[in-house]
Parts: sequence; structure tokens; C-alpha cells
Amino acid sequence: MSDTVRVEKAGAITTLVLNRPAAFNALELELVGVLVDRLTAAACDEQVRGVVITGAGKAFCSGGDLRWMQSHPQGPAGAFHALAARFHLAVLEIRRMAKPVVAAVNGVAAGGGFSLALACDFRVMAESAVLRQAYTSNGLSIDGGGTFALPRLVGYARAMEIVAFDAPIPARQALEWGLASKVAADGKAVEEAVALADRIASGSLHSYGLSKRLLGDAFDTPLEAQLERERAALAACGAHADGQEGIRAFVEKRKPVFR
Repeated sequence: MSDTVRVEKAGAITTLVLNRPAAFNALELELVGVLVDRLTAAACDEQVRGVVITGAGKAFCSGGDLRWMQSHPQGPAGAFHALAARFHLAVLEIRRMAKPVVAAVNGVAAGGGFSLALACDFRVMAESAVLRQAYTSNGLSIDGGGTFALPRLVGYARAMEIVAFDAPIPARQALEWGLASKVAADGKAVEEAVALADRIASGSLHSYGLSKRLLGDAFDTPLEAQLERERAALAACGAHADGQEGIRAFVEKRKPVFR
């Protein structure tokens, strides 16, 4: 398989490194296709309990490769149509994965890189890293689930400001606005992201996965339907070994051991 997405492992945490540093990890069909494959493999691998996504070199991801799109046989429209279809599979895999997915934003995350970072469960940003929506300044609309994630993270009014004005968002501002989970020293974003994922992975992934799905569905589900989903998920937890261990540990006043 192509090395446009490099795989690194630290215990139960797999790090996927977007590996086109000369192009600031810009997205084109090969890289995105490999990313989908790597994410699918991580989701299915029982030995993997968490995933970190980062970029090689100075950037996290600079978005779609506009030079590649301009040279596409069917022009930019055909390129966007093909690339977005594959990119959206990656976003869905992240959203559906019953494991923590953490973006280690080591440098600029713009355009599709911005949307990719927002799709993750958490974002650890290097001190000098910057988020930038970048679509509208180039006469484009947002893809990659950016319009889904952005207002849920910052609210509608601020999301509209980000879309309309497209100002760069430094790490500290991203933390204040809720776009970042943590700011790390430069060069430490991946290390901090792995530690965050590992902390979650040491708990019950069954509980985490169900809770992640419930939260993701909550914005578009009527209350009665959401309550029924919560009841079904809670019953599933009660039937699962993790839930039973958690209850026993609570009663016995000890720390649970999830396997």
C-alpha cells in the first residue's frame, strides 16, 4: 500500500501520519483513499484502542490539492466530486469508530485539513499551529463535514463569522472557542494526543463508543427517540462485560479493570 499515510504504533494507539510533506499534506485521491483504508483497518483491529491523526513536516493538512484539481481531466468540478466522495468516507469512518480519534494538529490545518481535524473526537494543537477554514476565501464551499461539526462546536453565530471572514485561528484562540481540546508545546502535539487517546483507551471502549454515537445523533433526533436510544444503549452496557465489571467495582469500592 502507498506510504502517503504512514502508520506508527505506540502500545494500543495507532498514529496515522499524512505523508506528503512537500505539498503540506494536501489531499488528493491516493492519499485520501489510503487514509480510508488505514482508518477502516484501525476500526476493525481489536488490538487498536485509539487513533491519532497528524501530518508529516510543518503542516497538519493544507486541504485539497488545488494544483491536482486544476489538472484533472474533468476539471475542478470533476475533481471535487471524486475527491469529496472519498474524503467523506474517511470522515464517516472517524465519526462511526467506537474508539477515540484525536487530531494532533502539528501545524496549519486549512480547508479539508480543517474539516478533518473537526471530524475527530478531540484536537490537540501545537502552540504555533493554526486552524483556517480557507474554503470561502478561494470561492469554495465547505466539505468534509465542516458545516456539520463547526456550529456544533462553536455555535451558529461564531460559525458564520468563521465562514464569512476566514480569519486564521491560532491555537490559544481555538482552545478558548472550543475548537481545540488542548494546546501542547511545539513538537509535543503527537505525544500529548497519544497520551489523551491512551487515557480513554484504558477505560471501557464499549461505553465510549455507545456514548460517542449517542452524542453524535443527539442534535438530529427528537427527544422521545433519543431517550429510547439511551435506554437501549444503557441496557447493552448492562449486558456487556465492561458494564458488569464497572458495577462490581463500584460496589466493591475499587478501580474497575476493563478488558
